[in-house]
Amino acid sequence: MIAIEEIDKLTKEKLALLTVVTGEDLGQYSQLKDAFMKAVAFDKDDLTYSYFDLAEANYATAEMDLESLPFFADEKLVFFDNLLDITTDRKSYLSEQELKRFEAYLENPVDTTRLIIFAPGKLDGKRRLVKILKRDAQVFEASPLKESELRTYFQKLAHKAGLAFEAGVFEELLIKSNFDFSDTAKNLDFLTSYKKQGTVTHEDIAQAIPKSLQDNLFDLTQWVLAGKIDASRELVRDLRLQGEDDIKLIAIMLGQFRLFLQVKILASQGRSEQAMVADLSELLGRKVNPYQVKFALRDSRTLSLDFLRKAVATLIDCDYQIKSGTYDKDYLFDLALLKIASLRKS
Repeated sequence: MIAIEEIDKLTKEKLALLTVVTGEDLGQYSQLKDAFMKAVAFDKDDLTYSYFDLAEANYATAEMDLESLPFFADEKLVFFDNLLDITTDRKSYLSEQELKRFEAYLENPVDTTRLIIFAPGKLDGKRRLVKILKRDAQVFEASPLKESELRTYFQKLAHKAGLAFEAGVFEELLIKSNFDFSDTAKNLDFLTSYKKQGTVTHEDIAQAIPKSLQDNLFDLTQWVLAGKIDASRELVRDLRLQGEDDIKLIAIMLGQFRLFLQVKILASQGRSEQAMVADLSELLGRKVNPYQVKFALRDSRTLSLDFLRKAVATLIDCDYQIKSGTYDKDYLFDLALLKIASLRKS
């Protein structure tokens, strides 16, 4: 069970003396933190709750509240937010003396106080404070999820919202979200607002979810291949106005053409889709999604190996010339698109 599902079962009455909410996946961490606050019914106007942002608050004041007995109830909740001192982040808000006093408290916490620590980032396992917390505290950690965990969590969430998916549509949602927790949550929100309930189609995805940079670059690639130069230039101009850098655009486009080339070579060797996924996962050092291979095979079907090799070489050369300062980068990228379109025609 992932951390956010564990928090769904949490109540104020079940809190341990020490609780830590942390994690490297900052998008997931943000949702984890919000879910925790709802689970314990946090109310800033309720005097049984005390909240201190250690990026701004004076630790002496926070410490006094932490160690004092509750006045309005049998127990109280104290929140220490942004305690980066226990993470690998270089920022530190507490002095060495304050850290020693905090360590002493953790070794002997007040039994009428529930301390909740929010620490975005990776816990620094070498610190004694962290060792104490891992030993004694209830820790909710937003770690990067495995693909299967991500898929299962959001399938449950979608089902709870009353949504079902046509074949391949849920995978399309994950691909459009780059298998990122925060992006998937955001896109599912867009989808539920648009669809409300029922079966989600490919058309629903296209209508409900805003185009990502990856989507725009896929369109750009398709337009260049189709020789639609004016449309390509207009899209590039819009992306530049949105603050996107040409080097970043080249990198994404190069990634698309490389994948086309890789699956084309593997297909010429008689490799099955399943074998291609395994081969590419080993080559790239990460698990490649089968649907990315399926779509790459579909989109590269009419492209020759010779064209793909030349297109990849053109983009690599463009990237090198931009980084070398040979000419203006806008000019070089536009020229590369023209060359690829010309190669495709020939």
